[in-house]
Amino acid sequence: MRRTPYVYDTGVLFFVLGGDMLESEYQKNLILKLERIFPNCRVMINDPNLPGQQGIPDLTIFIGDWWGLLEVKASEKSKLRPNQRWWVEKWSEHTFCSFIYPENEEEVIDAIQQALESRR
Repeated sequence: MRRTPYVYDTGVLFFVLGGDMLESEYQKNLILKLERIFPNCRVMINDPNLPGQQGIPDLTIFIGDWWGLLEVKASEKSKLRPNQRWWVEKWSEHTFCSFIYPENEEEVIDAIQQALESRR
């Protein structure tokens, strides 16, 4: 198999089989990026294996007294698991909640920044 390089602005070079980054690698990279962009950011990885948690978004992010949820996908074309869309829609009624993948990452981070600025 051909190895395809990916460079993200964390300055890290990844080689992934088949040209697609694994969700776990993208998530790890994303957490580092969020913590770099938002210095007081804390990220909690949610456990979908706990009872009643199937499909819950992958990450809870805390920036100061603001918080939101992100469902991480390896790409825009990644399949959703049961309940994921429902959870994102439900949490969006209460706080910031979004799917995030490389193709929309900049847009989602901009939306987080706007949400933070609207609270000031």
